[in-house]
Amino acid sequence: MDDQLAQRIQLFREGGQVRPEAVDFVVEELAALADEGRPVTEKTAGMLTSHLMMALTRLLAGEAIEQFLTDEEVAAELAGHPEAVERARRTARRARSELGAELPESEINFLAMHLAVLGRRVAG
Repeated sequence: MDDQLAQRIQLFREGGQVRPEAVDFVVEELAALADEGRPVTEKTAGMLTSHLMMALTRLLAGEAIEQFLTDEEVAAELAGHPEAVERARRTARRARSELGAELPESEINFLAMHLAVLGRRVAG
């Protein structure tokens, strides 16, 4: 993790925008991604970090996350990245198990898209 991503996380932690357990969960996920050989930097994982922290915080607060239909372009992109989809599903299972936060399918798809980008950066 680079200094800029660490700073983003610190701002979320200190700003009170997200629940502490959501921050901790995301930090653990980022560490796991780095251990898997994925590039975890502000540039590659900043949006993933913010998105997942906010989604988990909303779920932990009992707020609904709006479902949406996955359009054909997203479905086609995800079909080419089954490893990203599986990794996103593992993250969702861990969120449900450890936090009691049930990520809807649309959020899992968003997470998979972020992970597919990380996968391309590893390969590229």
